[in-house]
Amino acid sequence: MADQEIKLIKKIRKGNQHAFKKLYDMYVDYSLRTAYAITKNNSDASDIVQETFIKVYRNINSYDTTKPFRAWFYQILVNESRRYMKRKSKDAISIETEQLLDHLNHQLEKEPDFERLESAMEQLSDDHRTVLILKYLNGFSEKEISEVLALNVNTVKSRLYKARIQLKAVLGGVVDE
Repeated sequence: MADQEIKLIKKIRKGNQHAFKKLYDMYVDYSLRTAYAITKNNSDASDIVQETFIKVYRNINSYDTTKPFRAWFYQILVNESRRYMKRKSKDAISIETEQLLDHLNHQLEKEPDFERLESAMEQLSDDHRTVLILKYLNGFSEKEISEVLALNVNTVKSRLYKARIQLKAVLGGVVDE
């Protein structure tokens, strides 16, 4: 997929609109899910994704083709989501996705409860919610998350660990492992 992305990016840099449409089609579904997980609002998610793709198009020449496009793209998406949410309000970011619920269900060995999970996620800091979204909704590795958020890998691992512990505690799981 990386070679295909590089070819598309080269075409986009030459002004090929069809190539940009292909890149858009490759990323739109995941980006909408990510933005929705952050905003919990379809309209806001659509606005964020639209702004993200505009920024990608405008800044495609600054993309370093020696680095993964996916990480660069999601860095823009996460930053745009944060900017949008700050501008719109200071409301807590919540998440409600089947993928995260499935993962937590396996970890907690309990039936998923959307309302309890949403409430638990609202109690997490933005930093902890963001790493959970990237890890379990988008399937990013810790290294990729560190690139997206411009953090040390150990910081990402620590945030993921603390976020899981906090979720377990709020949801009634065992805190001491």
